[in-house]
Amino acid sequence: MLRIIQHEIVAFGAAHAPSNEGPFPAVLLFHGSEGAWSGWIDATATLLAAHGFLALPLRYATGGSPWHAGRIVDVPLDRSVDALAALRSHPLSNGRVGLVGASRGAEHALLLTALMARDGIAGLPDAVAVHAAPDVVCGGFDAAGERDADDPNWRSWDPAQRAWTWRRSSYALLPTAPIEIERYGGPLMLSAGTSDAIWTVEMTRRLEARLRQHGRRPEVHYDEGEDHGPLSADAQNLHHERLVRFLHGALAAG
Repeated sequence: MLRIIQHEIVAFGAAHAPSNEGPFPAVLLFHGSEGAWSGWIDATATLLAAHGFLALPLRYATGGSPWHAGRIVDVPLDRSVDALAALRSHPLSNGRVGLVGASRGAEHALLLTALMARDGIAGLPDAVAVHAAPDVVCGGFDAAGERDADDPNWRSWDPAQRAWTWRRSSYALLPTAPIEIERYGGPLMLSAGTSDAIWTVEMTRRLEARLRQHGRRPEVHYDEGEDHGPLSADAQNLHHERLVRFLHGALAAG
């Protein structure tokens, strides 16, 4: 019987892994604006663990709960660098770590990687896989602004909020600033639905074009007719098959 075991990584949460001894290729996962408690990020971590990965879902939104998504405002990307290092050095890790994210999680993964590459930070991810990614930095998100206006906790959207900080500053991470992922030379997979009603697929197309202009060779998949995330069973199965194949190919030891 396949068994998935959780392993506490101090300060960063519980990683999911197969019950055998390992070591395993590792994956750090970033949730989107649905929040850390929605279940998506843990379901994906469990799926990856079932395919032989040590998978850590990083809960980075603040103020969330099982009922509300929380806030993506002034999130310190430096903490994600530390989580990446902690996962790489874990006794069950084979020393190779990939990043996985969708939507705001995709933005998190790409921006983190681009900033690490730009600033020469040691420990770059060994692979990056993102779905429905933006090609620019986006503004801060507060789930309270998405509630019904009759909710006494409702607050209006503030376009001046910053989603991310880097080295304790948000100065250079203004909304609409390009995410310079072309600085990264490692394995990269992009995917998007062509009928995404939340973030246009053109953002992924622009990312692909810019990467190719800089001599990069990303693996790219456009899912015809799919929305912001793959919804049908067939679409999800195909997405996960691609993801697992890409990560195994990029993160195998040696």
